[in-house]
Amino acid sequence: MGAKRLLKAVYFPLFWRANIQTETLKTIKVSKVFYIIHLKALFLSKNAPMQAVSDYQKAFLTFLESQSFLKEPENLYAPISYIMGLGGKRLRPILALMGCDAYAAPIQKAMPVAVAIEVFHNFSLVHDDIMDQAPLRRGFETVHEKWDLNTGILSGDAMLIMAYQALEGYDAPLFKSLTRLFSKTALEVCEGQQLDVDFETMETVAEETYLKMIGLKTAVLVAGALKMGAMVAGAPQEEQDKMYSFGMLLGLAFQIQDDYLDAFGNPKNFGKTVGGDITNNKKTLMYIKALELGTPAQQKSLKDLFSLQPQDPTYKIAEVKALFDVTGAAKAMQDSIVSYTDNAFEVLDTMAIKGAKKQLLKDFGVQLMGRSS
Repeated sequence: MGAKRLLKAVYFPLFWRANIQTETLKTIKVSKVFYIIHLKALFLSKNAPMQAVSDYQKAFLTFLESQSFLKEPENLYAPISYIMGLGGKRLRPILALMGCDAYAAPIQKAMPVAVAIEVFHNFSLVHDDIMDQAPLRRGFETVHEKWDLNTGILSGDAMLIMAYQALEGYDAPLFKSLTRLFSKTALEVCEGQQLDVDFETMETVAEETYLKMIGLKTAVLVAGALKMGAMVAGAPQEEQDKMYSFGMLLGLAFQIQDDYLDAFGNPKNFGKTVGGDITNNKKTLMYIKALELGTPAQQKSLKDLFSLQPQDPTYKIAEVKALFDVTGAAKAMQDSIVSYTDNAFEVLDTMAIKGAKKQLLKDFGVQLMGRSS
């Protein structure tokens, strides 16, 4: 195949087997399903220094946007292309690249990990939206709404398999280590999702139990992304473990912030239906704190509201938000976000990462605290 023709190829890369042990990644092996990775995407920003968090995002998006997820049968793959094209901040793949770059390895070595994590994350969103009966994802119709329930289930299943296939190019020892962590993380995400579902029908949830749930549902994937990036870079085991701890704390801060924004975020920026957690009677930390800090009358009002399932939840959402505010629960959420982020920075300070790279990870945490969507 000529170079010009090859550079025009935009087939989905998750099945590719690349010789990622070479720094330049010039040797490309394609698995038997004959998908071709877009070479132009591989070499873009190969030697460009990462000077800001946005540089990692741009590098990943450049790689991702050069690919196509479409193949036959169309009704299986079109929903995958759709959900992968809906945008988002690409938090998790960015962290995989940052985890690799922190130990002076080329970020392209971690690109298959970044893709695997992003595909897995979006797979979980497809199924999460089905379970929540959510109409919107990132401001657009959810997959099961745009197609149907069966399509959402099957396309999501395919994405889970694709996520694993993204890792197939690594050498056997590293592949084994990566998939062991990836499988552990994937199962923990499922455990966290089940706890989240269970909470909807429980009258009270302890703060410790809630934190365990979001640790499993959200933080383990953030931690896993950072650690897998460090693994690809060849970081010492102690550093890998510290990177994981840093990610767990950052992930907890992220999910608490996400729960806060579900109630108080800007609908134009949030990308999901604001008040969705309230509508679905989810026992977030804000709900737990409102029961803890509120008066007996406020506690009763909150519990009564969470027993309702009105066709139009507008009034319920407004009343619950007012209780979150007046009880001090909203402020407690913001304090928790700051606390977990500060604890993450304390772990970061102990890590053997050069100053500039360490500052980039800290900048990421600061941006996380200040986000509005």
